[in-house]
Amino acid sequence: MGNYVISYFPMRGRAEVMRFLLSDQGSHWTDEEISSQKWAAGEVDFKETAVFGQMPRLKEGDFCLYQSGAIMRYLGRKHGLCGRNDKEAALIDMTSDGLDDLRTGYLRMIYLDYDNGKEKYIENLPKQFAPFEKLLSQNNKGSGFIVGSKISYVDYCLLDILQTHLVLAPDCLKDFPLLAAYVDRIASRPKLKVYLESKARKNRPINSNGKQ
Repeated sequence: MGNYVISYFPMRGRAEVMRFLLSDQGSHWTDEEISSQKWAAGEVDFKETAVFGQMPRLKEGDFCLYQSGAIMRYLGRKHGLCGRNDKEAALIDMTSDGLDDLRTGYLRMIYLDYDNGKEKYIENLPKQFAPFEKLLSQNNKGSGFIVGSKISYVDYCLLDILQTHLVLAPDCLKDFPLLAAYVDRIASRPKLKVYLESKARKNRPINSNGKQ
């Protein structure tokens, strides 16, 4: 299903969750990497038409979509990854919003306050992770996915943010056994594992400033 182009800077950033989803679902995509210099100089043919002046962009034929959350929900609907009913869909969206808050705090620290704020940020991580451990425990005793009985688009988002934090603070999940097991379980899905172990993934930095 699908033949997509992901246009983004040469990093993982907000496009990585799309790569997780597409690889796990067996969909083909091409990465169009655009340097920050070219983007800033306006040397990108679609910059003027980018709805909010931002990337990533998902292109599917003549259809172009911006905003990472909207892209993930679109791909989720296309691949049947939005829950089995309205209540599951709502819980998936709720979890996604919670992850957006966590990612916003992480990015603020990485880009604006890394040297002075990293230690305090790591100290506060237990408070940030606790709601996700609780949500996981309430769904099949934490042995499956964050919502429902099958993977959803938000599982890729949760895996990405947890893996990112494990690079920042390798022992950050020591008090969260369900989340730690969850990372291992989701990352071991065969098609996703192939991508996670790929050269392209390993060579792509997490953030554009090289901090992680």
